[in-house]
Amino acid sequence: MKVSDYIVKFFEEKKIDTVFGYLGGMITHLADSIAKNPNVDFIQVYHEQTASIAVEGYARENGNIGVAIATSGPGATNMITGIADAYFDSIPALYITGQVNTYEYKYDKPIRQLGFQETDVVALVKGITKYATMITDESRIRYELEKAYFIAKEGRQGPVLLDIPMNIQRAEINPDILEGFIPDKKKEKVYDLKEINQLLKEAKRPMLLVGGGCINSNSQAKINNFVEKTGIPVVSSLMGKGAVDETKDEYMGMLGSYGNRCANIAVANADLLIALGTRLDTRQTGAMVSEFLRNGKIIHIDIDETELENHRIENKINISMDAKQFIGELQKDTLNILEWKTYLKDLKKNYNQEKEIERNVKNKAPYKLIETLNKYSKEGEVFTGDIGQNQMWTAQSLILKKNQKFFTSGGLAPMGYSLPCSVGVAFAKKNDEAIYSINGDGGFHMAIQSLLLISQYNLPIKVIIMNNSALGMITQFQELYFENRLTGTVKDGGYILPNLKEIASAYGVKYYKVTEAELSDESLMKNIFSQRNCLIDYQIEGESRVYPKLEFNSPLENTSPKLPEDELKKLMIKC
Repeated sequence: MKVSDYIVKFFEEKKIDTVFGYLGGMITHLADSIAKNPNVDFIQVYHEQTASIAVEGYARENGNIGVAIATSGPGATNMITGIADAYFDSIPALYITGQVNTYEYKYDKPIRQLGFQETDVVALVKGITKYATMITDESRIRYELEKAYFIAKEGRQGPVLLDIPMNIQRAEINPDILEGFIPDKKKEKVYDLKEINQLLKEAKRPMLLVGGGCINSNSQAKINNFVEKTGIPVVSSLMGKGAVDETKDEYMGMLGSYGNRCANIAVANADLLIALGTRLDTRQTGAMVSEFLRNGKIIHIDIDETELENHRIENKINISMDAKQFIGELQKDTLNILEWKTYLKDLKKNYNQEKEIERNVKNKAPYKLIETLNKYSKEGEVFTGDIGQNQMWTAQSLILKKNQKFFTSGGLAPMGYSLPCSVGVAFAKKNDEAIYSINGDGGFHMAIQSLLLISQYNLPIKVIIMNNSALGMITQFQELYFENRLTGTVKDGGYILPNLKEIASAYGVKYYKVTEAELSDESLMKNIFSQRNCLIDYQIEGESRVYPKLEFNSPLENTSPKLPEDELKKLMIKC
């Protein structure tokens, strides 16, 4: 049996039915083997970065590992952004790169390159993968595939890479005599949650923070059950959006630098925070780490023990445990926190995102679009968010209904993420439920080649461009710190856009140009949202800002535009 055929058979056995990639010389044997297998499809994506991010959407939607392939040299290096993104956001993915024949590879020779397009991709990705190796012996193919798959899925998930020379791909093997991979038996830590349950029972102002690990571990059902049974208030991180039903009264909003004001103030007043499946990075806590929950206790649960041990916050109990297991073992008695819930109800009523927009946002057009999505979207649908102002407008105002999902990038945050991610989601879902790919004009242009896949495969993706003709998030920094010198972010600074209507036409996608005023045209909106796929060019005129926003050297509860000092003081219970 040919090695490349064996690899594809392995995909089939693992129920990986879609492989994303861009064809090149050193990966042709593997691509041809995919073509011969009726149960695995190869999706040509027009750029290797599209493939490397699409597998994230595929894996996040269906819980399986995603697979992307590329040729050696530039094909491999083009995938690095997606590989790094999967690493930082803990997405299980297998990246396979073709390599020059073993007899053309330089190995330890003191030369730059021997074979054409030869590149030591393993060395390049060592710091952004859980495992990476070049296979130089065809008899090791079963062992390395099984090992890579296991490592990608085990513990804190993440990407792995196998670099396979062309002569190894075409080599003949006997599958019956191949050595398999047997993982070492890992002794699981056993935690007695008696102390945690007691702290929860005694807390007067408890709060649950759900992070990305809650979604990666598929804990949503258990979390919603826990919130329903106990009545505990809950906030989410950016990556934790969707871990809990956001229509529930207990949900206070998103925490963090661009978090909802009511959520930030609520957490600052808590006396116990259960931080579940989150790194508690400074985008959540603020740079003034010593001020985060300064009068309360933190129970920090993360599957990665190194994240717990290497953290600047000290007033916390560390538990290295899977989020799903932890939430399943916590007591579910109704909490006696009526006074706390009354306070939070008033806080949410007066300082929710709608109130924030009403009081502090001059240009409300971006938020009006998200309100429209809340109105027309249905249960089971998926949103993918790009990077920049569009990401934060969406995260602040999108209210996820039951079984809705929101996928965005947190750790690396590459512009151009949303479109390829939505493509991966579509191939994983395999149904007609809508996917909304939300983009800024800058990020959309970076991922433009993904648009062709939507028309080519008639994918149910509505591409939304929040078009303010600027790199809006950076203009906020330039205004704050660089005396409003808008270099490279607006037209006068050298940043322009192509004609999006003509772009849509060239890629075979229906185009709609929509203004803020037209959002209230119910007939128009119903028509647009009834389309299976389209490009919505939403016009945002004038200066656009994201509020609230945490500025440097401010505690989490004191976001800008800042509340009057006496007003904030009244809201702080014991801080």
